[in-house]
Amino acid sequence: MKKYIFALLSAATFIISGCDSVLERPVLTKPLDETYGKTDTEYRLYVNEAYPVYFVGYNSSWGSAYAPLRGYNFSDDNASSGKQTSFENTIPTSRGSYNTSDLANSWITQYAAGNWNFAWVRKWNIMIDKLEQYKSVLEEETYNHWMGVARFFRGFEYCRLVETFGDVPYYSKSITDADTDEMYKDRTPRNEVMGYVYEDFDFALNNIRKNDGTQYLNRYIAAGFISRLMLFEGTWQKYHKSDTELAKKYLTQAKEAGELVLGNNQWQISSDFKSLFGSMDLSGNKEVLMYRHYDAGVSVTHCVASYSNGAESQGGATLALAKSFICNDGKVYQNSSLADADNLDIENMAKTRDPRFEATFWDEPRIQAGTLLYSWKFIDRVGPTYFGGTYPAQYGSMTNTNDYPVMRLAEVMLNWLEAKAELALMGGELVTQDDIDNTINKIRDRPLDETAISKGLQQTRHMQLAEITDNFDPARDKGDLVAGDYAVDPLIWEIRRERRMEFVYEHSRLLDLKRWKKLHYMNNKTYPDTMLGLWIDLKAELPNYLEEDNIGITTVAVPDGNGYKYITYDGTNADEMKGFYVPEAAEARDDFSDRSYLAPVGEAQINEYNAKGYKLTQTTLW
Repeated sequence: MKKYIFALLSAATFIISGCDSVLERPVLTKPLDETYGKTDTEYRLYVNEAYPVYFVGYNSSWGSAYAPLRGYNFSDDNASSGKQTSFENTIPTSRGSYNTSDLANSWITQYAAGNWNFAWVRKWNIMIDKLEQYKSVLEEETYNHWMGVARFFRGFEYCRLVETFGDVPYYSKSITDADTDEMYKDRTPRNEVMGYVYEDFDFALNNIRKNDGTQYLNRYIAAGFISRLMLFEGTWQKYHKSDTELAKKYLTQAKEAGELVLGNNQWQISSDFKSLFGSMDLSGNKEVLMYRHYDAGVSVTHCVASYSNGAESQGGATLALAKSFICNDGKVYQNSSLADADNLDIENMAKTRDPRFEATFWDEPRIQAGTLLYSWKFIDRVGPTYFGGTYPAQYGSMTNTNDYPVMRLAEVMLNWLEAKAELALMGGELVTQDDIDNTINKIRDRPLDETAISKGLQQTRHMQLAEITDNFDPARDKGDLVAGDYAVDPLIWEIRRERRMEFVYEHSRLLDLKRWKKLHYMNNKTYPDTMLGLWIDLKAELPNYLEEDNIGITTVAVPDGNGYKYITYDGTNADEMKGFYVPEAAEARDDFSDRSYLAPVGEAQINEYNAKGYKLTQTTLW
């Protein structure tokens, strides 16, 4: 019965109105009147509504904000027909609503984090104030646990806000509508805000219960998220601010949070990759620290599996992403000894690359993807077999019920390893082969499912630290394509590669590019592989793309020594139509600059402050 907790919590979640007031108040699960806040149960009810907001999973119904594949599809991993989705280049009318039911079509895909709204900050401050009010009547353990929970969520919320806007107003306590000086104060410097967040997370790591029941937040789940959030801030401070001391501070907390999880042997890498995302019940999966359960019986369903079923359209994965997958002999394709390792067609890559490639992508060209490289990561192996027929509810429309791993061991491993590697470059303890064996190599040792085995796929050879030299990958980022850029350390480069293979279309890629100060990877002109699919012989594989209606449209790109030569079908050159597929009428996204790392505040928010006699400073560079 406990596996249904998350589903039931999801079904009961509230919808916050679309009001743009800076401290818009959420509807509470229970009113915080004068007598409320004296029992463990009352705090549990108060916190329950936060679960589907912070642990989004596949979202629900048609919701796509923060959802894999649908909410996280804006990066160098995805391309589409027509003009590529561009970065925001004008200040919006408003950016204050916290109605997250339909945000994927706008700014949220470009920033992957919070909105200019402090309703949830207020919620956690109310809880903190109540805990202080009734501290004397609460058991010490109860007080410490729920204070840890409240401070964890407050820190989480501020991480979202800071990731999006940089400097934001910091509120350490709940305030009344009458306190306008506090309500309408200007931004607090980022470093000050994150200093408070650090303290909140430190308290959470030392006080949240290690076990609070199945599917409830505990210390280890919190630690997993803290490892993610502090890794972001630590690398942001290093690459954006060149602040070594702050980088060390936050990376150390990320590393210590990871160690808390990795030091507990109740979690193991024990299931195949497909099962992590296609399973109808993740309760027995030892890799998953927390999952979101879906259940049609309580009307908690999602749509993400339907977008992986082979029939629904996608933008399509890019050649840039595909090239990043390591060969199963543990080498990059340029140095691999595998037969046909350098043949970059879909079928061959599925055979020669890390098995996560085949578990993530259909192993033959699919016209439903703009690049012909179709992701089927978020569905089991049965669902796509219904292609051409009628899909059962769990695979079609918005009635999907496969569970989502909200926090899993592999992420904690890679967060920890990256934090340690970054600290090593700043004088910290060096990464050892044991560190690699206990993280990347355990991930590579994942068992293969029966279908993968029947296809002849193999686990990827272990990474050997001694082999990760300057020459391991000739395509490693040397920092020479963009003015003011930096070269990526060889080991850091390989850790980043592992993240990219592991987290395709999950929560990670855009936020990774932001914290590394590498958004220019999304410049289609500088990196043309971000607007191409894999190699294809169109005459042999998709002859219907070479019909009369395709004259002047169907295009392939062929390397010519100076980049690519683009060949468009003219009705007579079918034999020449071999190359990297170009999505139909593909055009590069608009130019963008450093200001794209942070979001502007809306005109409505600026005007609201002005109307009250206060000033809200616009985001830097905007």
